[in-house]
Amino acid sequence: MNIQERFLKYISYTTTSDESSETCPSTPQQLELAKYLVEELENIGLSQVKMDENGYVYGLLPATAGREKDTPIGFISHMDTSPDFSGENPKPQIIEDYDGADVLLAGSGATLKVDDFPTLKWLKGRTLITTDGATLLGADDKAGIAEIVTAMEELAETDRHAESRGYENLSGHGDIWVCFTPDEEIGRGADRLDLDYFKAKYAYTVDGGYEGEIAYENFNAASATFKIHGKGVHPGEAKGIMKNASLMAAEIAMALPEKETPATTEGREGFYHLTEMQGDVTEATLSYIVRDHDQTRFEDRQNYLKEIAEKFNEKFGGTPFAKASENRAGGSIVELELKHSYSNMLQVIEKTPEILDRARTAIESIGIHAVSDPVRGGTDGAKLSFMGLPCPNLGTGGYGYHGPFEHVTVEGMQAVVQIIKGIAKSKG
Repeated sequence: MNIQERFLKYISYTTTSDESSETCPSTPQQLELAKYLVEELENIGLSQVKMDENGYVYGLLPATAGREKDTPIGFISHMDTSPDFSGENPKPQIIEDYDGADVLLAGSGATLKVDDFPTLKWLKGRTLITTDGATLLGADDKAGIAEIVTAMEELAETDRHAESRGYENLSGHGDIWVCFTPDEEIGRGADRLDLDYFKAKYAYTVDGGYEGEIAYENFNAASATFKIHGKGVHPGEAKGIMKNASLMAAEIAMALPEKETPATTEGREGFYHLTEMQGDVTEATLSYIVRDHDQTRFEDRQNYLKEIAEKFNEKFGGTPFAKASENRAGGSIVELELKHSYSNMLQVIEKTPEILDRARTAIESIGIHAVSDPVRGGTDGAKLSFMGLPCPNLGTGGYGYHGPFEHVTVEGMQAVVQIIKGIAKSKG
């Protein structure tokens, strides 16, 4: 099966994850793809293949003769697709010899525009795969799975041929582990990965964009929730009594820097992102995510939110950081809850530079320029790095994730297959 056929097979499985679910995986449909992947890994000759009770799929391509002492490495991708947009029954549009122009998405009437996605110009002449606009495509991250499986299939076939020739003139490879996880899109993909079974010293998630990408910096991240406690009374007799929680929440929201939001920042610039606001006269809530690549600035951002909470407690007549919520009893009117989400994996990856050296060498060996832009988000690789498995992220050749404009090229996926094989065969 070639990579285009394999990718189209994988996206035919609806695997949207569900943040409201407490099960693992969060949706049963993910198990259907997991079962198929187990069968496929067994058929191409991997050993120690299994799906565990949480829906994680594992497999091992054993080291070739003479390479058994090499550092064992791994490759990881996720099976779920984002709940941000429908992933049910995608209808792919396959455009051979793409002309580099805007693409009509026939199912919705929307247009994939070069002005919105300038990288489309780079893809001219390739076989471009989009959806019809009614769903996302699923390249995030079924392109990554297809690339890993295809690379393992090609390596396994080479191993069999080499064994029949007595390993003559074979560079070979060390142990290569693979894992396909559920629920990455809702932040749980790394949570139950069994590192006692997955015996790699370090690994690569295959879950990025440009096929020459090797990412090893990500945001430090926290969530922040303001809970505002108001005082309700009939509006006809409210003067001097009412404290409208929704109005207070709006004032707090406007106090944060307007130039430090996702819409106004780029690169390593951090932000405050208001993700949800809700409330009435008596109770209101503001939910934020807080991000910064720099640890000191990240801590400064959290301290600034604490200052905001203290300032508005004083303004609205509450007690800063009091334990009681009820302001009539002298408690806080504005409560702030900060919760750490994840950290920048750079501090882990920089201690094992050979991970990056292997990836850059493999990327450049096929004539592609290696790019290491900071990730404006988080990855499973960040969590895994702090769990003891250093794990930078490789590109998949896909773009426009989490919506109807998602797209990928066959040639981009083929390039990533070669990169994975190059990393696997290099000595380390």
